[in-house]
Amino acid sequence: MDVDFSKVKGVIFDYGGTLDTGGDHWSHVIWAAWQKAGVECDEPSFREAYVYAERELARTLHILPHHDFRDLLEIKVEIELQKLSESGRFAPAQIQEKSREIAGYCYDAARESVDRAKPVLKALSERYPMVLVSNFYGNIETVLEDFGIRGYFRKIIESAVVGVRKPDPEIFMLGVKALGVKPEETLVVGDSYGKDIVPALKAGCQAIWLKGRGWTEEEDKTLYPSTIGKLDEILGFLEGA
Repeated sequence: MDVDFSKVKGVIFDYGGTLDTGGDHWSHVIWAAWQKAGVECDEPSFREAYVYAERELARTLHILPHHDFRDLLEIKVEIELQKLSESGRFAPAQIQEKSREIAGYCYDAARESVDRAKPVLKALSERYPMVLVSNFYGNIETVLEDFGIRGYFRKIIESAVVGVRKPDPEIFMLGVKALGVKPEETLVVGDSYGKDIVPALKAGCQAIWLKGRGWTEEEDKTLYPSTIGKLDEILGFLEGA
């Protein structure tokens, strides 16, 4: 672990994939939910639908500020299943029912992950000011309130609101400014090597990679010295600071 906790004066957290899955890319959670719901589909076709939905959500305003995470998931999964249906591989009449079922499974998994993260957030927030920096859809405040963790963060830097997206290091600089500390005094915690760790380091911050199952084999094979497998491992390093 190369992070120097003696220099840390503020912490930036990512949200998606960090707090709500414990390090795994969200595609793995949704794919497992598709299988549990009995959607007959091969994984390459699922990944195609997953990418299509991500791009559709980026170009069209489907998610509104009042939508909680369950709402978001239902909208997202419905777009995925519609894509699958257009290719004749899924019955249109089942889209809404299966979207609700899959979203429910994913929402419960996310809540369990966030609940496991709460002791870590509590311990860190008692010692450092914290900011959340996330590529999200404009409803992250609602999501955090629903999951009971909004109060841990001094400020939320959300891509849809500030107009800057990871992996642009500038979004992390906005987080540093919100903390009121220097970049080298800032610890970034995220699940994506390319979207969290690399731009955080470019911004001059320290960074811990919460590494789970990534989107690509290349990322899974990537090595980085300040890597943890579970979020609560941070507390062990904190005790020695």
